[in-house]
Amino acid sequence: MLSTFPAVLFSDSSQFPPFSGGSPPWDSHEPPFLFHPPSQDQEPVVFSPRPSQEPVSSNNSGSETSKPPPEIPNSSSDEPNRKNPKPLGSIIDERKRRRMISNRESARRSRMRKQKHLENLRTQLNRLRTVNGELTNRVRWVVHQDQLVRRQNEHLRSEAVVLRQRLWDIRQVLLVRQLQQQLNPSPAWPCNNFTSTNEGQLITQHSLIT
Repeated sequence: MLSTFPAVLFSDSSQFPPFSGGSPPWDSHEPPFLFHPPSQDQEPVVFSPRPSQEPVSSNNSGSETSKPPPEIPNSSSDEPNRKNPKPLGSIIDERKRRRMISNRESARRSRMRKQKHLENLRTQLNRLRTVNGELTNRVRWVVHQDQLVRRQNEHLRSEAVVLRQRLWDIRQVLLVRQLQQQLNPSPAWPCNNFTSTNEGQLITQHSLIT
């Protein structure tokens, strides 16, 4: 069992002073001093005993200081904390849960906005398709009417050509008869008066047409 006092190296010159007066110290009535009394400039050395459980080494026994005993937790002060524990992990989980709920709400509102915008686009698309169908039907009707007008125009042009040819023929006949009357004068007959009247009407109509 090691001693509780630290080991101190003693020197011959410092630990055993010479006898004063030539008599040994045990002859005097005063108790002998093994160590020099501490001077005023030097602080006294206080030796503190260490616990017996800790081994003391010879190398660092003089430099080590005594450690304070561990503090015993107060059971009365920990009772409220045990009853209402608030660990840091639960606070972080609560924040994560709130953030997750907020993100879900934001995503739901975003989906609702997108769905509403998509419905508006579909409604507008249906309306534009209806308008496009109506315009297509109108264009088809206009094209059909244009084709009818073109056909009628062609028919009228062909009829105009036929009528012009007939008028040309009638005019030629009238000119030939006028030349015959001038070259071969005949006595006046009632039928000649009727023929001249009809020829005059035809010439007037021909002049109006041309």
